[in-house]
Amino acid sequence: MWLSSSGGQPPSTVQAGHRRNDVCKKVEALQCLRFTRGMEIMNARTRVLVLEDSLIIAMEAEDILRLVGADTIDIANSLDQARDAIQVADYDFALLDVNLGEALSFDFARDLSQANIPFGFVSGYSDTQDFPTDLQDVPLLVKPFDENAMRDFLQKLFPSPAE
Repeated sequence: MWLSSSGGQPPSTVQAGHRRNDVCKKVEALQCLRFTRGMEIMNARTRVLVLEDSLIIAMEAEDILRLVGADTIDIANSLDQARDAIQVADYDFALLDVNLGEALSFDFARDLSQANIPFGFVSGYSDTQDFPTDLQDVPLLVKPFDENAMRDFLQKLFPSPAE
């Protein structure tokens, strides 16, 4: 098992019972993530969790997220690692591989929703029809993807107020 943090800093620790995810930080993060094509979509403090069981795909996602402006990308290859990560660090959003081999990420997606952490799914399948009903409208990034696909995905995840 592996957990990678690429921002040059170890995940911050959180005091028991205290989360730094206050409303102002979330609103600021959402505003920073809204963008028009060709502009940086994230600020220098954007932290992303990538839940992906394939190291090669996770590293590709990390490279593309850096191209679009992410500062810190933490990679988890299992649900347990991802659950641990959200307990010790604050994330601006998460990318979740749907099929993690022996498990699906749908329950973890619901955990993120309850924690007010925006997320989207990543899958080799381009249809969400077989997803649970409550998750069928979550943005989907189809593998393989490139920088343009990531930007389109992020526009869906963080639509501008006019959309």
